[in-house]
Amino acid sequence: MHRGPVILVGAGKAAAAMARAAATVAQPRSGIVIVPHDQPGPAPERVEILHGAHPVPDAAGKSATARLVALVETATANTLVLVLLSGGGSSLLASPAHGITLADKQAVTAALLASGADITALNTVRRHCSTVKGGGLLRAARHAGAVWTLLLSDVVDGDPATIASGPTAADPTTYADALHVLRRWLAPEAVPPRVRARLESGAAGALPETVKPGDPLLERTRLEVLADNRSAVTAAAEAARRAGFEPLVLSEALEGDAAAAGRRVAGRLMEGPTDRAVAVIAGGETTVRAVAGGRGGRSQHLALAAAVALDGQDGVVLAAGTDGSDGPTDAAGACVDGGTVTRAGASGFDVAAALAATDSHPVLVATDDLVRTGPTGTNVADLVVALRPAC
Repeated sequence: MHRGPVILVGAGKAAAAMARAAATVAQPRSGIVIVPHDQPGPAPERVEILHGAHPVPDAAGKSATARLVALVETATANTLVLVLLSGGGSSLLASPAHGITLADKQAVTAALLASGADITALNTVRRHCSTVKGGGLLRAARHAGAVWTLLLSDVVDGDPATIASGPTAADPTTYADALHVLRRWLAPEAVPPRVRARLESGAAGALPETVKPGDPLLERTRLEVLADNRSAVTAAAEAARRAGFEPLVLSEALEGDAAAAGRRVAGRLMEGPTDRAVAVIAGGETTVRAVAGGRGGRSQHLALAAAVALDGQDGVVLAAGTDGSDGPTDAAGACVDGGTVTRAGASGFDVAAALAATDSHPVLVATDDLVRTGPTGTNVADLVVALRPAC
C-alpha cells in the first residue's frame, strides 16, 4: 500500500483507457500518457494526454516522451510512479539514444517492419537505440520511492521486456543481439550508419548496457500483466460456445508467416467434426515480409490466404487486430468465406498474385470482406476465429 503522492505515466494504444481506470483509484498528483494520433479520448483529472505516431515514431512522440521523462524525474522518495503500458508503446515512447537521430530510428523501424522480423527482434534493436526503453524509464525514476507497472500484453509470451520495449523491465538482450537482428533481417545498406555505429560501439563495451536482471533499480519496481492474448482467445471461445459452436482452441499461438497461419486455421476448420457447428479459435502475432508497393496488414494477409484454402467450402474466417488496426490501413482485419476467391475473380483480381505481392487490401475492398472497427482502446495482439456449421 502506498500513501504518498502518485505520478501516473503511460504509453500505448490502451494507455488512455487504462489511465482513466487507474486514476479513479490512484488519484494521481499529475500525469502524462502518450497515445496514437487517432485516439483523442477524454483525459482523467490531472493527467494530460499527448500524442505520437505508430508504428513508426514521429517528432510529436519524441516531444511527448521528453515531457513524460521530465515528469518522472521529479519523483522523490515518497512518490509512487505508476506506469501504464500497452501495445504501441515502443513507437510512442520515442527518445533516440545519443548519436542517433529521429530519422535514423524511423528508418530502421520501417525497414525492420517491412522485413518480416517479429516483435521480439524489432524491440531488441529498439531497446538499444533508446534512452527510455530497456529499463531506461526506471533509471529516470531512480529517485522515486517505488515504480509500479501495469501492462496489457500485445506479445505472445507476455514478456514485460518486450511489451513497449520494457521501459521499466530488465532487458536480457545485448548490443551484440541487436547487431545480430540487423544482420539477419536487413541488407547492410538498409541500416542507418549512426545506428550501426552505436550498436557496434555498445557491443565492443564502449557504451553502458540496458538495465539487466539483478540491477538494484529492480528492487523498487513491480510489474503486473493485467491481460494478454490468451484472455482474448478465452473470451472468444466462450462467446462461440454461447452462440452454439463447439470451440476448438489452438494450443499453439500463431506466429511466423501470416499466409501459412491462415492456411493452418482453415485446414483445421475443415478437419473438424462434421456433426456439429465448430469454431476454431487462435491468437498471436504473425509476420509478413512486405513487397514494395503492397498494401495490407498481417491479419488481412492471413485472411486472404485462408480464403484460398476455404474456396468453395462452407466456412468463415475472421482475422483482426484487437486494437482495431491492421498495418497501414483503415481496417482491423478481414472476414472471408468460401466465396471470397470467386468474388475477387469477378472483380478482376488474381488472389495468388495479390498474396505474392503482399497486396491483400485492394482485393478485400473489392470482395467487401474488410472489418473496420476504428481504434478499440485496447491491444492484446491478433485474434482469429473460424466458423463452420454442422454438415
